[in-house]
Amino acid sequence: MIKAIIYFLITFAGALFAYKEKALSQSGAIAACFVGFAVLIGTGWRGFLILGLFFASSSFFSTYKKHLKKTAEEKLANTSRRNWAQVAANGGAPAVFSLVYAFTSNEVFLYAFFVSIAAAASDTWASELGVLSKGRPVHIATLKRCAPGTSGAISSFGTAASAAGATLIAFVAFFLFNLSVPVMLMIGLFGLLGSVADTLLGAFVQVEYTCPVCGIQTEKKEHCLGRTIRVSGVTWFNNEAVNSTSILIVSFLCIITSLNIT
Repeated sequence: MIKAIIYFLITFAGALFAYKEKALSQSGAIAACFVGFAVLIGTGWRGFLILGLFFASSSFFSTYKKHLKKTAEEKLANTSRRNWAQVAANGGAPAVFSLVYAFTSNEVFLYAFFVSIAAAASDTWASELGVLSKGRPVHIATLKRCAPGTSGAISSFGTAASAAGATLIAFVAFFLFNLSVPVMLMIGLFGLLGSVADTLLGAFVQVEYTCPVCGIQTEKKEHCLGRTIRVSGVTWFNNEAVNSTSILIVSFLCIITSLNIT
């Protein structure tokens, strides 16, 4: 009971700090409390540290060279201040896998926990740093150059950032949890594949709108003080759905792989 209270106080303090620093909205801070508490219960301070590393790095890169991201941000539905939906999309899977690991003690769920965070970091780093690429990205559906920030687009710089994000989480997990090298490589690989899955879903499934006033294609339902018009994608499949789905896909692939090799 005392440990649970301490865990709650730790997560509350972390969420409050993030809220004060404007990294989280009020709803995002509440959601982060639940996610952080679940991770502490399931994987202890080491898992919480890995989750914190993802969140801290993502928050930093969200504000890094923000003045150069204004054009790309016009296309994105979300801001750098994360709400509950964004927290749940990226932190929901790690929280669940952490708790399942606590109840089962089965290491495959611990690996899935690492992969879910690696995938989230991989995608976030690619999104936040890829828009700073000097060259225009290529949309994987049309193979044509497009504006930075377009869902389903890739660039060499964004891909490198994606690999770096997954690698960092895999290496820290390897160090903190004394994992084997093959497991570390598996985490890094599936983490990177999470970003690939996110890109594919963004290109072929994610909803996209166009502004009837300025003509920009965007994820936003409103632009130029008016409603936008859906031009492609599934109506309810927004950015949060893309994030959570891609994370779950690679996490379950990790579980299946781990069960077959252990």
